Amino acid sequence: MDHEGADREGADVEFLALERELTVFLRRARASSGEMARAVHPDLEPAAYGLLVRLEEGGPQRATELAAYIGVGKATMSRQLRALEELGLVARDPDPVDGRASLMRLTEEGRARYRTVRDARRAKYVQHLAGWDRREVAELARLLGQLNDSGDSGDSGDSSES
Repeated sequence: MDHEGADREGADVEFLALERELTVFLRRARASSGEMARAVHPDLEPAAYGLLVRLEEGGPQRATELAAYIGVGKATMSRQLRALEELGLVARDPDPVDGRASLMRLTEEGRARYRTVRDARRAKYVQHLAGWDRREVAELARLLGQLNDSGDSGDSGDSSES
């Protein structure tokens, strides 16, 4: 086998290992998202939990911005936001820049519930990764951020979001 073929074979093995590990990770993450969503509110859809994260981190945003960030269509985003509004977790305010548009924001109830769950989840990460060096945790976060950034236009393989 030539050197180029060996490189491709090695890369294939590495990418197959990456796929295997990401599949397990994503399966566990989906289950965890369901648990976190139910902890925020028993009627909260797992997919909507990410919206709470984004609104907490990014402040009030238009539904179109949220849809683009999460990677779902307008109809899916409207349905998820409507459900969050009905649960009292988010509210809609007029956009001061464009009165025809609305900005979605966390309500105080939504913020309090989200932060309680986030803090509990963070404590689980700390416990689960207790044997890791902080630099390893930081490197993992950096690499996952890099993966997320490079996947903005790609397919995550999760069709439950659309």
